[in-house]
Amino acid sequence: MRASWNTPGRPVEAATADVTVIGGGPAGSAAGTVLARAGLSVVVLEKASLPRDKCCGDGLTAGALRLLGQLGLDPSVTGGWQIASRVVIRSPGGRQVSFPFPKGSGAYAAVAERRHLDNALWSLAKDAGARVFERCAVKGMDLRSDRVAVTAEGLGRVHSRYVVAADGMWSPSRRMLGLSPASYRGDWHACRQYFRNVTAQDSETMHVWFEPEILPGYVWSFPLPGGRANVGFGVWRGNHPTGGMGRLWQRLLKRRWIADVLGPGAEAEERPRAWPIPTRLGDLALWAPRVLFCGDAAAAGDPMTGEGIGQALLSGILAAEALISAGPFDVDGVRSRYLTGVERHLLRDFRLACSLRGVLRSPRGADLAVAISGLSPFTRREFARWLFEDYPRALAFTPDRWNSARSSKRPPCRSWKPVSP
Repeated sequence: MRASWNTPGRPVEAATADVTVIGGGPAGSAAGTVLARAGLSVVVLEKASLPRDKCCGDGLTAGALRLLGQLGLDPSVTGGWQIASRVVIRSPGGRQVSFPFPKGSGAYAAVAERRHLDNALWSLAKDAGARVFERCAVKGMDLRSDRVAVTAEGLGRVHSRYVVAADGMWSPSRRMLGLSPASYRGDWHACRQYFRNVTAQDSETMHVWFEPEILPGYVWSFPLPGGRANVGFGVWRGNHPTGGMGRLWQRLLKRRWIADVLGPGAEAEERPRAWPIPTRLGDLALWAPRVLFCGDAAAAGDPMTGEGIGQALLSGILAAEALISAGPFDVDGVRSRYLTGVERHLLRDFRLACSLRGVLRSPRGADLAVAISGLSPFTRREFARWLFEDYPRALAFTPDRWNSARSSKRPPCRSWKPVSP
């Protein structure tokens, strides 16, 4: 079925769709792409105008790259895409270890500015057949027995069977449904600056520094094309106040080993920008009647590193696959399939990362972790693969996943019937 639309430029009083996706970031665009390719009528609403900047470290893990490949994203269209061949980690005690990625078998890590990446994913959803709308902030949500009515600024009301809420850390959808935890400001807090004329850093090397005063957090420098780099740091909010992050950042940049990587000619392109990162998967509701929460709206970020692009992509795909598999009328089936998918493919790895984060809370623990992982060429290579999610983090403890990876094949699309406004 196709949604019915009024004359372009005029408000839509009662548009219909199978699924409304709220948020045009990685989770929302991934969900919209998979749903539209399965033949469903999809509306994607984004409050901003793309391309737009997004505070992020811009790092892409092997897991994220694999999902982008499954979605059919062409790296050449994103702009500013830099493949990395290794990550160099410095422990609090000063031990520096180079962790190379395997050679000759594809990319294991890359760096892509979010303004380019998100715009490319947005275009992917549009090309798949999703109806995409920018500058359409959601102002209301009405849950009914057979549908969800979403009111969007400048667009009017959209009726759909389900909503995929991928609307970020502050999720208006979650707030409208009364599901936002009181006073929640994220679990990590990060700060980022773009630098140019970064002449000393190898263009294929990612750097991570575990500095004693910000553990279990870390400082990073991720290379971008043209002698540029995304440089920043993250702290665990439970351990560190966020009020003095600007002053802390200036002290960190003066560390000799960090300054040496950036080089004497490095210049900041902007003021430092900070943002919260939610990493509380499983603690926040993933489901409200006919509403599935994904990405930052599900607090799905990695609790050990703060990375969230791969988790956002996967949660959006899992939501879409649950909807396609269960069909329009099996509400309990949608809920069960989505929660089961998140448990199997995200939550078990999340729990392991939570436990390992404790090791990095002390300088001694971080020193030991870097030393053990750097014992031999084999441990260095495999640690790089594990850290960048070339395989599930908790794979060794989840034998049901040893002989079967998550299938990239989509279930057949069942018959969907339009809702009446």
